[in-house]
Amino acid sequence: MRLNRIVTPFSLKCFATGYYGFLCLIVAMCLMPPVAYATHSLVVYSGRAERLIKPVLDVFEHETGIAIRMLTSGSTELVNRLQAEGKRSPADVFITNDVGALERARELHLLRPLAMPEIERVIPPAFRAKDNSWIGLSGRIWVVVYNTHHVKPAEIGSLLDLANSYWKGKIAIPNAASEYLQAGVSVLRAARGDQVALAFLRGIKANAGNEVYGKNRQIVDAVAKGRVDLGIVNHYYIYRHLAKHPNDPIAPLLTDQGDQAMGVVMNAAGIGVMAHSTHLAEAKQLVKFLISKTGQKIFADLNKEYPLNPAVDIDPVLPPRKSFHVAKVPLARLAELREPTMKLIDKVGLR
Repeated sequence: MRLNRIVTPFSLKCFATGYYGFLCLIVAMCLMPPVAYATHSLVVYSGRAERLIKPVLDVFEHETGIAIRMLTSGSTELVNRLQAEGKRSPADVFITNDVGALERARELHLLRPLAMPEIERVIPPAFRAKDNSWIGLSGRIWVVVYNTHHVKPAEIGSLLDLANSYWKGKIAIPNAASEYLQAGVSVLRAARGDQVALAFLRGIKANAGNEVYGKNRQIVDAVAKGRVDLGIVNHYYIYRHLAKHPNDPIAPLLTDQGDQAMGVVMNAAGIGVMAHSTHLAEAKQLVKFLISKTGQKIFADLNKEYPLNPAVDIDPVLPPRKSFHVAKVPLARLAELREPTMKLIDKVGLR
């Protein structure tokens, strides 16, 4: 967890001149008016990894002159931190990799409803709170990554198939702390019931053995190297891996399709403005930028995610959005489903 130091264009220019530039930097920092500095910066608490969100924030800084200071950690940990800090929190904006964490923050009255026509115009209702206290930014689907040398796509029709003993010793799964696993199982519970979800968890735990990972990219790597045949990950980790290793034998498999099937689990990264923020105008500028064509295209091109602004095209390597259907569980329910889901995960002893 760290709070990034802000480096201004002026300080970078001075620092580039060497030793005298260093002195120049110190003098400039001492003379910088603190009030003016504070009114042109935002503190962002981010549940998204820095490498996934910083590029778009860097563009925002460049275009607006509003500096960003960012603290990164898990989304759930940041909700707890924000609750503990209360009005003393320095955070202006909360960005997460999971809508459930944003909805929990809304329930705790940590977020401010936003009356912004831009939000209503470009973000579908399914991807924002009713009062716009949180707004989805980019979508991701929970998919099976498979080794094309070892698995035929027809062998897997549903996520539930991974619990079949046939796959014992052949799969890799996220660990219990994974917010993606928690969200996925929450959707499964809502769509199919607790008993089905419990059987699924017991099955994948038995089949995975020691192949339990804290990072999606570790699962993709295990499948690519043939240590296991299958894994469960967010789709974009597969495409990022293939961008670096185009010849690796991996591919995504979208499960649970068909008229009577549940549909894939789709979650979203999102943003909310803190109720106590004194930099509302700047925070709104950030929201407006992130849902704009420019901001959304960065998510699409750099992160291989699905932009939620329908005016922005997805990366052509991704399955077209109209080519699959999604589980009909409102994302706003993820918060209420999280605690009983965690109890279910604990019950099976998933580490």
